[in-house]
Amino acid sequence: MFLLESTFIRFFIDQFEHTGWPEWLGVVSGLICIYLAAKERVLSWPISIISVIAYAWVFFSAKMYGDMSLQFYFLFTACYGWYFWVSKKSQTQQPITLIKPRDWLYVIFAVAILTVLLALFLKHFTDTDVPYADGFCTAMSFVAQILLTRKVLQNWIVWIIVDICYIPLYIYKHLNLSAVFYAVLVIIAIKGYLDWRKTYRGQTN
Repeated sequence: MFLLESTFIRFFIDQFEHTGWPEWLGVVSGLICIYLAAKERVLSWPISIISVIAYAWVFFSAKMYGDMSLQFYFLFTACYGWYFWVSKKSQTQQPITLIKPRDWLYVIFAVAILTVLLALFLKHFTDTDVPYADGFCTAMSFVAQILLTRKVLQNWIVWIIVDICYIPLYIYKHLNLSAVFYAVLVIIAIKGYLDWRKTYRGQTN
């Protein structure tokens, strides 16, 4: 048992030692920007730009083309979110909003359609070996990011789900540092949801 544990630990150490600097940069800046987003700090958006650029290269190298393309979308939404959070000068901060229960149908429908379209494209036009997993995670992230830029409370619920799904995918692609990163993101997303919910309740009182 001890030998098995030692071998497993050694495996992870070896993986981390061979982790390139773009992945390290993406992970560190990603942790910072998600933490700041949970705290409703505008600074999260410019830091997220660093993370998405680094991860665009990481995913290209790993042949995860759906997630690579997603980084360009994240780059656009980072600029938009940065603008949106500071645009209304009459408010010290943008209010947190909710989507209604029936709106979840639109979220599910959007994720389903995007997943199918992305998976089919990746399967037939790229050399990726994970078209469906990549397509699903990309679709979920796409929708979650839209909700985040609009400061919708439930964006954290979608992020929790997609972050959990990313963990086994990254392990399969030998991106173990990113797998650990996304495990941490699950915790941050839960904390973000609880903090934003508390803020929202304070707005409505």
